[in-house]
Amino acid sequence: MPVSDDILPRYQRLPGGNGSRPFRCRETHLFFAIGATILIICFGTIFFMPDLSESLRRMESLSRVQKQVRDTAEGFLLPPPPHAEPDAVGAAPPRHAGQIEDPHLAQDRQKLYEKVRSAGGLPPPPLAKPRQGAAAADAPADAGDADNVDVDEPLPAAAAAAVPGAGTNKRALPEGEDSDPVMRQRRDTIKQMMQHAWKGYATYAWGSNELRPVSKRGHSAGIFGNRPMGATIVDAMDTLYIMGMDAEFEEGRRWIADHLDVSKMDSEVSIFEMNIRYVGGLLSCYALTGDTMFRDKALAIAHAMLPGFNTPTGIPYSLVVPTTGRAKNYGWASGASSILSEFGTLHMEFSYLSDVTGEPEYRKKVERIRQVLNGLEKPNGLYPNYLNPKTGKWGQRHVSTGALGDSFYEYLLKEWLRSGRRDTEALTMFRHAIGNITERMLKKSKVSGLTYLAEVQYERPNHKMDHLACFIGGLYALAGVTDKNKDSARYMEIGAEITNTCHESYDRTATKLGPENFRFSDAIEAKAMKLQEKYYILRPEVIESYFVLWRLTGDPKYREWGWEAAQAIERYCRAEAGYSGIQNVDSTSPRQDDVQQSYFLAETLKYLYLLFSDNSLLPLDQWVLNTEAHPLPIRGVNPYYRPHVGD
Repeated sequence: MPVSDDILPRYQRLPGGNGSRPFRCRETHLFFAIGATILIICFGTIFFMPDLSESLRRMESLSRVQKQVRDTAEGFLLPPPPHAEPDAVGAAPPRHAGQIEDPHLAQDRQKLYEKVRSAGGLPPPPLAKPRQGAAAADAPADAGDADNVDVDEPLPAAAAAAVPGAGTNKRALPEGEDSDPVMRQRRDTIKQMMQHAWKGYATYAWGSNELRPVSKRGHSAGIFGNRPMGATIVDAMDTLYIMGMDAEFEEGRRWIADHLDVSKMDSEVSIFEMNIRYVGGLLSCYALTGDTMFRDKALAIAHAMLPGFNTPTGIPYSLVVPTTGRAKNYGWASGASSILSEFGTLHMEFSYLSDVTGEPEYRKKVERIRQVLNGLEKPNGLYPNYLNPKTGKWGQRHVSTGALGDSFYEYLLKEWLRSGRRDTEALTMFRHAIGNITERMLKKSKVSGLTYLAEVQYERPNHKMDHLACFIGGLYALAGVTDKNKDSARYMEIGAEITNTCHESYDRTATKLGPENFRFSDAIEAKAMKLQEKYYILRPEVIESYFVLWRLTGDPKYREWGWEAAQAIERYCRAEAGYSGIQNVDSTSPRQDDVQQSYFLAETLKYLYLLFSDNSLLPLDQWVLNTEAHPLPIRGVNPYYRPHVGD
């Protein structure tokens, strides 16, 4: 009896079974879909394979073209400067006559530049090497004709803004080695001092704000808060870079990238100190290397300082807690006033920060400070050291070019220079301020006619100068060279005379190091009279003026004076693990205070190194040094300026 198909085992209805019944319709469709899918995959792969191969060939071709462009584009995008010799110290050679570029070609070249830079970069253009000597630092335009400067001129093209090779951290500055073997030996000595100072810090205080070089442990001043925020690392970075200490620079960079975190600053810090040391130091490293990590860290710190500006006048407080935004002033500062040298020493860094980030808020904050100051009546044309941020009224009538006042005047002239002479408001304010200082505070000693700047308290002179005030010898000279007017020659002379007085304050001590304060009377001059005035804490201001006067005049005495100071520091301040301040400059066996200030690495050693270097290293027509000696590029003339050009 035949077996019915309906009772056949299921397996016999499938291929390979013993049954002869054909597939059901549903199963037939399933197998058809599977087969079609396989065919599509196979034939689709074959169909698209030629395009894939072609894409690979095109990518290889594009890579070869990009390499050829990178190899050849330097001369096209950044043509070498003219071979004409500069006509003054620090002055870049003029452009060839008739060398005016078609703006459309410039735009096309700019677009190509950006493509090449994003593909791998170009080597940086060389900076012009100025002659040593003659008394002229920089004058790309008529310095005395400030009103003719186009203040609305846009930022320079990105070819000058983003230096090729950005982000590599490779040294791009001239070595700056002097042709004189004696100067080379002295410069090597200063570098060895820097190596000793850095090694002691790295060994015994790494990550701390400062070093105690005698007791070999970390130290922190109250201005940095209660957290170890690596102030010495940040302050020293551009000095390490300038000196070619590449391993140490990379070591510091790693710490900054991994550990410098403003969100951990949970105690009061000084807005002024955070600006000049941290923001200024990081922006300087960004300018020198193009490494955006430095710029971004500077931006984060400046942003954390902004709550300090939340006052009725816009004049910032002195202290802020970054994590909470709580801000206040020092209780001792004339009824909790803000301090002139602190709120007046923000403009360069904040304005440059706006330029390199494209965020205008920072420039607006410091412009508001200017508006308030310009609207106030100045007693006898002078700026008192204290201003109430709530009422906008002056505090105690104390005027000084030293502590509490000093760098406000410095930043008026230097911001005009840093802006490429566009900020004519800064120049106008400087001319007004320095004119009244010269008329009302400039004095001659009765003993031998030394020139100095007295302080003024309630319109009466106090015949005392701070070591801090000795920077102004260089400032007068810089004004005399860069701002050409009827007072230029006189300012140059005053600068040299004040620098000589500050040298006398060094030369008349037992250690050949200058005191914190020195006085003038009928019987004495340039001498500290009180024990609490006789300390030296590794300050740079006298050496700073030596450096500026050397660059502007070429007079070798400034190098000799600087070498005397370097030898004295080595003799009396060197400790086993670094360098320390001393408590009495009039003692031949002074006791060390056991603090290596971060600014010793940022300023004192940097100025000494530059003093014994060729003028091609950080030429004064290309760079402005902030009050912590962190170099900022001059807008419009320095290819390291790196303004923001959009995402």
